[in-house]
Amino acid sequence: MPSLKWTPARGLVRGRSNALYTFLSVFPIIAFSFLQGGCASPGEPLEREPPMPAAVTDLAAVQSGNDVVLTFTLPNETVDHRELKRTPAVEIYRAFESVPASSATSAHVTAAAVSPTLLVTIPPAMVDQYAVHGQVRYADSITAEDFGNQSAKAVRYIVRTRASEKKSSPDSNAVSLQIYPAPDPIVGVKVEVAHLGITLTWTPPQKTLTGSVPLVAGYHVYRGETETSAASSNVNSPSVVASDSIPKLKSPLLKIGESESPSFRDTQFEFGKTYIYSVRSVAQYSETKIESADSELVEITPRDVFPPTSPKGLVAVMVPAQGGAPSYIELSWAINPETDVEGYNVYRSEEANSPGTRLNNELLLTPVFRDMNTVPGRHYFYSITAVDRAGNESSRSAAASGGVPAESQTTP
Repeated sequence: MPSLKWTPARGLVRGRSNALYTFLSVFPIIAFSFLQGGCASPGEPLEREPPMPAAVTDLAAVQSGNDVVLTFTLPNETVDHRELKRTPAVEIYRAFESVPASSATSAHVTAAAVSPTLLVTIPPAMVDQYAVHGQVRYADSITAEDFGNQSAKAVRYIVRTRASEKKSSPDSNAVSLQIYPAPDPIVGVKVEVAHLGITLTWTPPQKTLTGSVPLVAGYHVYRGETETSAASSNVNSPSVVASDSIPKLKSPLLKIGESESPSFRDTQFEFGKTYIYSVRSVAQYSETKIESADSELVEITPRDVFPPTSPKGLVAVMVPAQGGAPSYIELSWAINPETDVEGYNVYRSEEANSPGTRLNNELLLTPVFRDMNTVPGRHYFYSITAVDRAGNESSRSAAASGGVPAESQTTP
């Protein structure tokens, strides 16, 4: 573009400051608008582009019971890489398609042709309520009406976020999956505590959202540990946990085993801890397995009130006096099979079928005892009990008898 030149006759003054003065004097209106910030009216604010959040890129979906659980990470910047100052609103879109009969048993879903429609909007103030470990987690509950008369449905989801009313983010990655009616949650879970395990029993599910339950492939048993003891005052009495009063878990519900029948025995537990149990049934749809939602949650604090078994094989042998040592009765018996046995007690009586008195002051750690306090000529009846770490004492063993003959007494 050619430069403008002014002749001396028109007052051209060389130098930057003088040139600016000449510009202001020749074009005063244009200059005033320029110095005010452009061609807009004086004082009029400039309109800025509303922020557009970046697209969600990690949307995932999985069926859990009759819910489809969506997880994704919220964007923290705009499409032009500026930081988002506030938490955006979340818009979740969904589309259903019927599954052709020929592919109703397939786990793969082709791209849905129906455009997703808005399912739910989560306002910015409520987004934190759906955040789990830094991710948004939303459960979409599927109803019988959603299935209609179909045994399976294809469903597709996308997510958008919005930092202003004018512009939403681009679409997230789309996720599609095939869903099936899950069995109804199991009810009536019974829990029984025994010395060697906690036994759970339940009634198999009878129906789904759309009708009868297909083949039940098995059951999954879940267990979590709570931070507080169960409220029940009855020893080893389970209690059903209301859905609105689930205690804080010390460890989450994790699968501890599977069962083909409606019963399960948990042997990997500790007395004194409080556990919550849940059972889920697994329905078989051809090659696809669908797990039900949690059963009613059952809480229990197992207490060890179970004594060990009575010791076996008690033998009483009289040991003659030797080297100035008096005669005595030596007792021995078999070691108890329980792993929590702390020790043994020895009882002696001079009458059969009488409990007698305990001879040892402290628990015996080994299955042997010497009775050095016998009276020659008297006959004794001995019995043994086992005591576990919880202080439970077994019933007495079968008695063994013995004594020191009077003539065996050594005369000094």
